[in-house]
Amino acid sequence: MTVFLALAFVVVLGVLIIRWQRQVALQRLEYIRSFELPRGLFERLRKRRPELALKDCQLAAHALRHFFLAYAMSGRKFVSMPSQVVDDLWHEFILYTRNYELFCRKAFGCFLHHTPAVALGSDRLANAGLRRCWWYVCREEHIDPRHPTRLPLLFAIDAKLNIKDGFRYVPDCGSVRRESKDGASGPVHCGSDFNSSSVDGSTDGFGDSASAEAGDSGGGDGDGCGGGGCGGD
Repeated sequence: MTVFLALAFVVVLGVLIIRWQRQVALQRLEYIRSFELPRGLFERLRKRRPELALKDCQLAAHALRHFFLAYAMSGRKFVSMPSQVVDDLWHEFILYTRNYELFCRKAFGCFLHHTPAVALGSDRLANAGLRRCWWYVCREEHIDPRHPTRLPLLFAIDAKLNIKDGFRYVPDCGSVRRESKDGASGPVHCGSDFNSSSVDGSTDGFGDSASAEAGDSGGGDGDGCGGGGCGGD
């Protein structure tokens, strides 16, 4: 009887811990969706990008939330930044050190370090981070990440705002490689490539966190990060 009660206690305790972690994770996602950026942040972004209007800055802020959500929903695994303009806003946010540190603690339970924006290339870690980011922002916007018919905001915003040094994507261009329709230099990247091993011989990061739903993103408040830009600037 004593052994049975001990086992029952362990099982009940485990269930309670899982429920608590899930609740904390859901609260963190809600916090990310609703937090307000520091005052003056858009002005700083417009110094970097004077062509941006206020509504453009607001759109970039919405896309930045999606990036943070991707990191949280992945279970704090490494995610890469796919947008130059959103990367600029993220960098400016980090310069508000107290605000950013508080945000990270409430949103993730750890500090999320900055990493530069990238596109699929030779860096396999960055590629995995991009695939992971694509997977979760697609899910946030109810897009099939394997067969996208439109782009999630985070991958569309550079072209939408005509960012000269930005990354341009189309949902699916198959084997065809086209130049940007608006005449800007540089390649057009394809959403369908995230589900293909043709870039680096793998699909690492694409859907590899299918079990890391909102409730599995970590309930503790320690300093450890599982990735997502932890390390590097």
